[in-house]
Amino acid sequence: MRLLTVLLLLMSVTACSRVSYDFSDLAPSPSAPAPALSGGGLRFADNDPHEWEKRPPWTYPVHGTDVSKYQGKVDWSRLARSGISFAFIKATEGGDRFDETFNANWQGARAAGIARGAYHFYYFCGPAIEQARWFIRHVPRDASALPPVLDMEWNHRSPSCKLRPRPEVVRKEMQVFLDAVERHYGKRPIIYTSVDFFDKNGLSHFKGYPFWLRSVAGHPDDKYGNHPWAFWQYTGTGVLPGIEGNADINVFHGSAKAWREWLKAYTS
Repeated sequence: MRLLTVLLLLMSVTACSRVSYDFSDLAPSPSAPAPALSGGGLRFADNDPHEWEKRPPWTYPVHGTDVSKYQGKVDWSRLARSGISFAFIKATEGGDRFDETFNANWQGARAAGIARGAYHFYYFCGPAIEQARWFIRHVPRDASALPPVLDMEWNHRSPSCKLRPRPEVVRKEMQVFLDAVERHYGKRPIIYTSVDFFDKNGLSHFKGYPFWLRSVAGHPDDKYGNHPWAFWQYTGTGVLPGIEGNADINVFHGSAKAWREWLKAYTS
C-alpha cells in the first residue's frame, strides 16, 4: 500500500510539471463577439496589448475600426455582430492613388448597418487642391455617410516622397484640402493625426474640427493635452471578427446617447 501511494505521488508530480500555462483561451475568440462589460463598453482581444493604467479604451461604449486594402476582404456582417458601430474606409492617397477595396468596403459597411466615412491619406509632394479633387472624384456624396477624413501623418515608407514641409506650409495646405472637401460634401471634415505630427506641426491651430487621434501608448488627454477629440485609435494590433490579421480599433468620445446625437448632427 505504501509503494502504491509513492507511485501515485510521483505520477502526480510528473503530470504537473508538463502543464502548459497558456491563458490565451481567456481572451475573446476572434470568431466570437467581444463581451460587453459592466460599464457598457466592449473589450476586444489584442495581439500586442498596451497595459492601460487608467481610462482604458473599453470604458467607452462605442467602438469602430478603419480599413484599407491591407485588411483584405472584410466580413462586414461579422463586424457588425461583434459590436462595431463605425468604420473609416481608405479611399485615396495623394493625387493618383485609389484604394481598390474602397467600393466593396463602402457598400459592405452600409449593408451591414455600420456608419462609415471615407479617408484620404495626404501626400506631401503634391498640391492639396489636386488631392482634394482626386478624393472628390472617387468618394460619392452621401448624406448618410460620416464626414470625410484627412489623414495627416509622416509617411516614412513612401518610396517617392521624403519631403517634410515647414509647419506653416503643412497647415496652409491642410486648410486648402479641408475647405475644398467641406464645400463639396457640406460637412466639416475630420482630421486624423498622430502625436508626433500633431506636436511638430501645431495642429492645435485647427479649431472647430472633429479630431481623430492616434494614441496607442496612453490616453489622448495625456498625449495631446486638453485638445478636444471625437475619435481615438488605441491599437493597430487588435483582433476583430471579420478581419484577418491585425486590426485598428477606435472608440468614440462619449456615451451611446452622445453617439446617436453626433450621428444625427453629422449624417443628416
